[in-house]
Amino acid sequence: MPDLIRLQAGGLVGPNQRFHIDAWGKAAVNLITHAHGDHARLGSAEYWCAEDCVPILRHRLGADIRVKPMRYEEKSRLGDCWISFHPAGHIRGSAQIRIEQYSTVWVVTGDYKRDPDPTCRPFEPIPCQTLITEATFGLPIYHWTSSSVTVKAIVDWWQWCKQQQVTALLFCYALGKAQRILAELCRWTDEEVLLHGAVASLTNIYREQGVSMIPTRLVGEVTGGTAGRLILAPPSAHRSPWMKRFSAVSTAFASGWMAVRGARRQRGYQRGFVLSDHADWAGLIKTVEESRASRVLVTHGSSESLARFLRETKGLHAEPLATEFGEREE
Repeated sequence: MPDLIRLQAGGLVGPNQRFHIDAWGKAAVNLITHAHGDHARLGSAEYWCAEDCVPILRHRLGADIRVKPMRYEEKSRLGDCWISFHPAGHIRGSAQIRIEQYSTVWVVTGDYKRDPDPTCRPFEPIPCQTLITEATFGLPIYHWTSSSVTVKAIVDWWQWCKQQQVTALLFCYALGKAQRILAELCRWTDEEVLLHGAVASLTNIYREQGVSMIPTRLVGEVTGGTAGRLILAPPSAHRSPWMKRFSAVSTAFASGWMAVRGARRQRGYQRGFVLSDHADWAGLIKTVEESRASRVLVTHGSSESLARFLRETKGLHAEPLATEFGEREE
C-alpha cells in the first residue's frame, strides 16, 4: 500500500494531494498542528485546525483567512480519508493529526510535550501504524525537571532582582511559553508582571479564551522606574534598542536550550531557566512506545539520532524525514 503521507516540495501531502499538513507552500486544504510561524504559513485557500487554535491563527495569518475549526477527536471526511485532531500539549490549540484511510492509520504529532501545562489540554497518545514525530530535543542529554521547580527558580531570581534594585528581564517565546509562565506564576504570587507588546497581544487572546494567568500590564504603560519588576519579552528584543529604556537589568532566557550551558553563554543571557514546550528525550521515546507504531518517521531536530536509536534498540522501521520545520524555535 502506498504511503498515506508523502513529502513533496510544498510539504507533507495526503492522498491525491487533497490536503497538506503544516504546508510551507500553497495548499488547497492545509491541516494545521499549531500556530507557530514554522508550522502555520499564509497562502493556503483553507485551513483546518483545532478550535482553540482559531483565534491565534487568525491573529497571526489575518482575520480574513478561511478556517474550518475542529473539536478535538471529531472526525471529518476529506476525500477517502478520515481526519481528526487530538491534543498535543505543546501550546494552546496545538494538535496531533490522525489520518485514517480504510484500515491504515497515520499520526503526525506536530510539536508536542508530555509535561503538564495549565494553558492547554495535555498530550494524548494515539495508536497508529505509522508515526511522524518531531525530535527537537532528540538527544539523551535533554531531560526536563518539573515546570513548578523551574518557575519557582524564576520567582527566586525575581526576588533577588528586587533586592538588587534591577529590572528582571525574562526572555521567552511570545506564543505559548510566555503564557505558560504567567499561568504557572499564579502558584507563587499575585504580583503584576509587565509585558512587551508582542507578548501582550497573544496573552490577551489566551485570557479571552478563559486561561487563568497572573495580572499583567504593558511595560509602556508604567510610569517611573521598573526596578524590581519582572518583564516578559520575546528573544528578538534581547540587545535591541527596546532594552535601552531600562537603566539596570538582569537578563534571563527560559528555554529547553538552556539545558546546555554553552547555549546560554552563546546567546549572552545572565541566567538560563530550562523550560521547554517540546518533549524531552524520555518523552519522545515514551510517545513512540505508546503509539505502538511499527514505522516511525522523525522530523526536525535530532532526527537521525532518534531514528537510529529506535532502529537499534526498539527494532522499529525508523528513518529521518527532512522538512522545513524550525529546529531552534519553541
